[in-house]
Amino acid sequence: MNILKKNTTMAKKTTLKPDNSKNLESGLGDLAKLVLGKLDEHGLTMEQAVSAMQAAGTEVAAEKAAKPPKKAPAKKAKPKSTAVINVVDGQKLSTVALDWKQVWYTNCPMVSANNVDQELGWCRQEFKNMGIEYDYMRHTRDNDFYPHYRHNLKNLIRFGGLYPPIAVHADLSKTVLLGATWVYEGGCMAVRIDDKISQMKDLKGKKIGLSKSMNTLKNDWWRIQEHMGILSMLELNNMTKDDVEIVEFPYPDDWYNDPKMLAPMNNPTDLWAARDHKHDLAFRPLETALLEGKVDAIYTQSKVFQHLQEDTGKIKMIEDLSRYPDWTKQVANTPAIITCTKEMADKHPELVVAYMKAMVKVGHWANQHKPAASAILDHQTFYRDAQDTYRGIKDVDMVPSLNATNMKAIKIGKDFMLEHGYIKNDFDVDKWARPEFLQQGVHAWMEEEYAKKSWGRLKEGAVLNKKA
Repeated sequence: MNILKKNTTMAKKTTLKPDNSKNLESGLGDLAKLVLGKLDEHGLTMEQAVSAMQAAGTEVAAEKAAKPPKKAPAKKAKPKSTAVINVVDGQKLSTVALDWKQVWYTNCPMVSANNVDQELGWCRQEFKNMGIEYDYMRHTRDNDFYPHYRHNLKNLIRFGGLYPPIAVHADLSKTVLLGATWVYEGGCMAVRIDDKISQMKDLKGKKIGLSKSMNTLKNDWWRIQEHMGILSMLELNNMTKDDVEIVEFPYPDDWYNDPKMLAPMNNPTDLWAARDHKHDLAFRPLETALLEGKVDAIYTQSKVFQHLQEDTGKIKMIEDLSRYPDWTKQVANTPAIITCTKEMADKHPELVVAYMKAMVKVGHWANQHKPAASAILDHQTFYRDAQDTYRGIKDVDMVPSLNATNMKAIKIGKDFMLEHGYIKNDFDVDKWARPEFLQQGVHAWMEEEYAKKSWGRLKEGAVLNKKA
């Protein structure tokens, strides 16, 4: 029954299919009759109509030929670069042209108020209120990475590791010390997990690695940190460098010139995301040498690198400077310090005060909200995760200071660099510091806080030191 219905349907479809050729002939015939009728109405013949159509076609062709061809839309000119190029050791260094309506910042992947602020944006707001642009130094392609190490950008404020700014002030150009943040990190001695080495004395006669950056444009901060940490661990275990073999490992340290890394970045978090910094061995140059058996031990940083390396299941620690009560043995590119150029401090002090006010404000917020600050810092530091970051910063005062402990730690770092040839010129750390900017920053922050809390209680609001 179903088959019969199907065949009947197909038959109907076949019957209804139109004959296209017959329809076309019929339509053309009707059109021809219509045209001839119109020609008769106007007293024209078919020959006259064809001649007129040919003449019209010639005129249209002539008009088209007379019109000039359309030009392709002009390409937008690229904005001219404002880069200033200087050649150092045969290599080009690039910085943007100086403009005091712009303040640049840079920081290391360390615990600092600036690293928290890049997510809060409070420092940017301070400068915006003054009509000043405030951006990460790599926000433009015209700035390469080297101002972070050479401070060759006059309107730059740096908050980061201790050794590079010491080298700048000693041997390159005069800067000003504005504040510091101490962290309890020190350093560890790392060995392969299966080796029968469990304490420092087991390293007698063994090889300890020491890295050497081949990049002469920057301070070799990681080597200094390794060098200082190794000597401290040997000393605390009644050993000297003569009890071990120090093996030097040169490495290129040239990622700064990678075209991919020179693309503009919004803030340092963009940089570390591009590097996948927690897994990038460029930050741990001797780890491969250790695992391949080329050395028996290497220095690593307590807590931050330590936990990432232990998580591999291939490395263990046999010494940890952060566990000693003698905090002076924990100076390891720390404290993180704030510096600006002397020209900025002398000629544009209001910019420095605005920055310091923001750092004080952010530091107090971070102290009151350590878990939230830890989540932000996790994007930039070398702790395992946000929880690990919290454990690392829970006792850290995030408000920058120039207290006696910080000043002594800076002097210890400077003296080590001078003694071991990492800087050529000595200087007085106390004279390097300019505490008035921190003091004014604290006062500005306190005045803002006081005004916010008193505004609803007094008829005209209030400010500190306001005369009656």
